[in-house]
Amino acid sequence: MDLLLSGRAAPRRQTRLVRVGRVLIGSAGPVVVQSMTNTDTADDFSTTMQVAQLARAGSELVRITVNNDEAAKAVPKIREKLLQMNLDVPLVGDFHYNGHKLLADNPACAEALDKLRINPGNVGQGAKRDTQFASIVEMACKYDKPVRIGVNWGSLDQSVLARIMDENAKRAVPLDAGAVMREALVTSALESAAKAEEYGLGGDKIILSAKVSSVQDLIAVYRDMAAKCDYPLHLGLTEAGMGSKGIVASTAALSVLLQEGIGDTIRISLTPEPNGSRTQEVVVAQEILQTMGLRAFTPMVTACPGCGRTTSTLFQELASDVQSFVRDNMPVWRDQYDGVENMTLAVMGCIVNGPGESKHANIGISLPGTGESPAAPVFEDGVKTLTLRGDNIANEFKAIIERYVARTYPRKGVPA
Repeated sequence: MDLLLSGRAAPRRQTRLVRVGRVLIGSAGPVVVQSMTNTDTADDFSTTMQVAQLARAGSELVRITVNNDEAAKAVPKIREKLLQMNLDVPLVGDFHYNGHKLLADNPACAEALDKLRINPGNVGQGAKRDTQFASIVEMACKYDKPVRIGVNWGSLDQSVLARIMDENAKRAVPLDAGAVMREALVTSALESAAKAEEYGLGGDKIILSAKVSSVQDLIAVYRDMAAKCDYPLHLGLTEAGMGSKGIVASTAALSVLLQEGIGDTIRISLTPEPNGSRTQEVVVAQEILQTMGLRAFTPMVTACPGCGRTTSTLFQELASDVQSFVRDNMPVWRDQYDGVENMTLAVMGCIVNGPGESKHANIGISLPGTGESPAAPVFEDGVKTLTLRGDNIANEFKAIIERYVARTYPRKGVPA
């Protein structure tokens, strides 16, 4: 209750600090946003273009599948193309089943990547498991790469699960099946991290994750894992789903953990709509962090939901237009101005809350509701500065935003 009443999230859990390329992950740095491509990595052109798209949308790490020899050979080409585009976004290689062989056969791939992601459940079975896991860790050590040990309940190491089940059967009061599964996930992650350190990987080169697709299970797993280690944690609800379901489920799970100070990097695993943009998962991750007050990425637009007083669609169209305008301009503004990502805007639909909300924003506009005078007062930093009328309100309001940005936020590299 004290946390809820404080009006802010708990302090970040103290962890080791892991460098991934130019990005720091851990308690001393901000919560990092990452994403993953869905192109065939062997198609180095398409993959480069999607990595660039995700990076420009704000993904601070981008993971790519490395599943065969062709994909491994494409990784250095992807890195080179990105550098030619002046993009040095860290690349994470996603390895399953044959990662030990691909890395050994393709040293240029290992060198071009900034981090390796391995799943203890998909490294190998039986006697091969430990040797193949050790081989990947040795490659990480050789090329000085950090590793995310990513456990997933869809591919949990069955030997660990069997052992935990046997131990549970001997308890006076056995745990239920869900609790056994959660314990196995955490055990697999922590034991794999301990093995990686035994094989020579530094503790400051390890990030852990233990992903499930159930909100309550995810919260329970990460609370347990956070209490038992000081490695940075990668948060994400695996196979979150499509559209509003995936967004709501991911937000519900991650927000609870982030509010408790748990989590150092996040990915929103959305299923894209048919022909939809892969960048939606980046936008959702950013909006979770920004609406919680943990980071700022782009000016936020407050808009009313509409009611019987707002039968016109004008405020809806303007709110959408302004949101798109801000996102489209942020890559330029971010390079030119300090602090512009903290700007707030309001697009309101009638006189009930319109002027008040507009005064709370850096820039706000209150559009006329049904039956109201056809005038739209504009407020800047709480002061009414002018009133817009007519058919060109959208363009005039966007011009006001541009002038406000240029006037208010200091230019980067220009002495104050």
